Amino acid sequence: MAHHNTLIYLTLLAITSFVAHATDPTQLQDFCVGVNDPKNALFVNGMFCKNPMEATPEDFLFNGLDIPRNTNNRLGSNVTLVTATQLPGLNTLGISLARIDFGPHGLNPPHTHPRASEVLTVLDGTLYVGFVTSNLPNGGNKLFAKVLNKGDVFVFPQGLIHFQFNVGDTPALAIVGLSSQNPGVVTIGNAVFGAQPPISVDVLSKAFQLNDKLIKYLQSVFGTSQ
Repeated sequence: MAHHNTLIYLTLLAITSFVAHATDPTQLQDFCVGVNDPKNALFVNGMFCKNPMEATPEDFLFNGLDIPRNTNNRLGSNVTLVTATQLPGLNTLGISLARIDFGPHGLNPPHTHPRASEVLTVLDGTLYVGFVTSNLPNGGNKLFAKVLNKGDVFVFPQGLIHFQFNVGDTPALAIVGLSSQNPGVVTIGNAVFGAQPPISVDVLSKAFQLNDKLIKYLQSVFGTSQ
């Protein structure tokens, strides 16, 4: 019995250790304001770090997130990211955020964040949102979706495909928080049909069970057709 308990303990320790190391690295000082020029840096932690004695309040400030963005594009949406690139004081803190503007019936298309979970708050309008699980034991994928109104909050787990769609006839607005200073984004349609050089038509037609002509059309829409 003692051996069995020890094995369970070691297994749990291994799992928790893996989870603890599956996020952004912990900072090694109070803050590490990112700089582009290594000549101005003293430390390296995610990005080159400014001398902390030379940091200013402006290093921790981002202006303009209240300004509506242009949604006049084919998707009718616009994402304004605030990561360590835009706000150097975020470097090593393991968080970032974004503003998402939606025109009427605008869409933030299916995508993933390989390094972050996301929490979304609707500030205005009505959004239909959802995420899809990774492959289940039975080979399926379950959709978790809800219609959100002003003040509602929804969470998208790290790495899972998710989307947001404005179901209203008026603009909508959301703010999202992300659990990484550099969450990354993989837009599914762009990645699959917009890769350069293009993924083989034979591969995509078999994967999606579509004819070659339709695959080539999709590649032309996403800009990979030669």
